[in-house]
Amino acid sequence: MDDAEKRQAIGSWLSGPRSAAEDMGVDFGYRGQRLGLPETGPGSVASVGRRIAALVIDWLLCQLIAYGLFAAGDTRTVGLWTMGVFFVMSVLLVGTLGFTPGKRLMRIRVLAENGARLGPLATVARTVLLCLLIPAVIFDRDTRGLHDRVARAVEVRF
Repeated sequence: MDDAEKRQAIGSWLSGPRSAAEDMGVDFGYRGQRLGLPETGPGSVASVGRRIAALVIDWLLCQLIAYGLFAAGDTRTVGLWTMGVFFVMSVLLVGTLGFTPGKRLMRIRVLAENGARLGPLATVARTVLLCLLIPAVIFDRDTRGLHDRVARAVEVRF
């Protein structure tokens, strides 16, 4: 192996497996292509930044509700109440409207992979996994979290 091949091998290792695969000719396409979604605009996969912003907005809203209505100023229990409010809000609103207040502000909608509304069982499973957090930070090349993969859901822009 000459020096150029060694540098290329080390460089591909440093840049990651996706870059190395692309160098070998693998075409990954854009996010959502495998799902038949457009690359940009309405109906395309929502960016990670938009989804995080929506989650922060929802969490702060739930924290405000939990602090004001349920925790009665007790800061020790506000976290548990926040999680409960978040769970109920997500199940009810995503299951009926397809979005939460944060998702609405960020112009994101949760749909089933086939474009229909997410069913009740899938909504509950998705929300339980989202509340566990770890499945939400493990995602595929379409940037869908494990919670969305299990529920066969996708978050799209509208």
